[in-house]
Amino acid sequence: QRCVVLRFLKFPPNQNKTSEEILHHLQNIVDFGKHVMKQFFGEKYVHHGEIIQLPLDFVRQLCLKIQPERPESRCDKDMDTLSGYAMCLPNLTRLQTYRFVEPRPILCIEIKPKCGFIPFSSHVSQEIKHKVCRYCMHQHLKVANGKWKRPSKYCPLDLFSGNKQRMHFALKSLLQEAQNNLKIFKNGELIYGCKDDQECVSDWNELARHLKPFFFPSNGLVSGPHCTRTVVKELIHVITLTLLSSTDACRAGDMKTVPVSQGRSYCEASAFNKELVRNGKHKLESSGLPRGCLLYKTLQAQMLDMLDIEGLYPLYNRVEQYLEEFPEERSTLQIDGPYNEAFYEKLLDLSTEDDGTIAFALTKVQQYRIAMTAKDCSIMIALSPCLQDECSEQRPVVLASKTRFTFSVSVLDLDLKPYESIPHQYKLDGKIVNYYLKNVQAKDDPVMSSLFKENEDCTLVLHKV
Repeated sequence: QRCVVLRFLKFPPNQNKTSEEILHHLQNIVDFGKHVMKQFFGEKYVHHGEIIQLPLDFVRQLCLKIQPERPESRCDKDMDTLSGYAMCLPNLTRLQTYRFVEPRPILCIEIKPKCGFIPFSSHVSQEIKHKVCRYCMHQHLKVANGKWKRPSKYCPLDLFSGNKQRMHFALKSLLQEAQNNLKIFKNGELIYGCKDDQECVSDWNELARHLKPFFFPSNGLVSGPHCTRTVVKELIHVITLTLLSSTDACRAGDMKTVPVSQGRSYCEASAFNKELVRNGKHKLESSGLPRGCLLYKTLQAQMLDMLDIEGLYPLYNRVEQYLEEFPEERSTLQIDGPYNEAFYEKLLDLSTEDDGTIAFALTKVQQYRIAMTAKDCSIMIALSPCLQDECSEQRPVVLASKTRFTFSVSVLDLDLKPYESIPHQYKLDGKIVNYYLKNVQAKDDPVMSSLFKENEDCTLVLHKV
């Protein structure tokens, strides 16, 4: 009735945490949302939630009830049923302009946009990273590892370009190959996208059947062979408009921003870019994002990764070395919180000149963690057809061909990425780039492909000199 979501912590089996530790962990998540991410994204977009305590009997029953619903790949962790603490958050598949569940049709699109820029750091050792974005390179490794059947044509740089043609292409590619980057809910129920890492079959006709009453309310208006295509086109158009809308101001908007122009605004591996090249057209530059829109704010937070993981890793090692010598300093350095105003203020130092201090290294490490969080967040767009008497009210409205929607845009999955995950990120980055150079670029380059014959054993012979 109150339209809220309960979120519980999950842990690997046999990793027992005390109630105090769980409460502290949850408090950190709430504080990070409230004092840090709200400053970057804005008051209206971030819902940090609150901590509540529930009867243990209720928690146990709930756990038993949802266990069969959990995807297999997630069952390596158990839900915390011993502390009784949980986070209470708004249900973002609903409109955030209403306090209670209303009997109105609601469509919600969840998009995980991923990293929207190409590294501009001089620390990058492989030239390919200045040309092809991380997402497009990672696709090939994921397909090779069997995570997905096919690579997606989606490229985050197209979505973040602000150019409507490129944005439409990106959203269409997401709809064709949703992977875990796109989900669509109708009245809170998942109707499109992957429940798990399983094979996702994109059935646009089935999707159009769900969407048609939203976009073409009176029957018979759209029929014939173009029906499905027309409905999907309308959906893409409305998503683009909501992503470019700005409904909130935030402190980070006044932040001395990292100029997007430092990197290139297109990715050489993007299917949209390849199509342009094939047709002999010039590169379509980005139109740029409106400063107030959520994509712009997301990109600014992502671009706190100014040194790339290759430039950051030595700084992480500097912090690690310092902590080995002075372990008691860990809490003073605020590595595990508290995430308060002081923590946020330190993030605003955008200098990249290394003065060799621990303070510089730590600031860059914390900025990188924020950037990683922003690269992995999800955007939720809730849409509901306007009732006649509503459209005059002060609510954001977006127009489709035959109807108008009131909407709300929110951002979630904003837990700070762990400090300990940095070495993993460094290794993964190397894996992604090496796989791409050897198996994708090498095939496009005849000289390289003769060097890397697939499945051929190579022996390196060392002679004494």
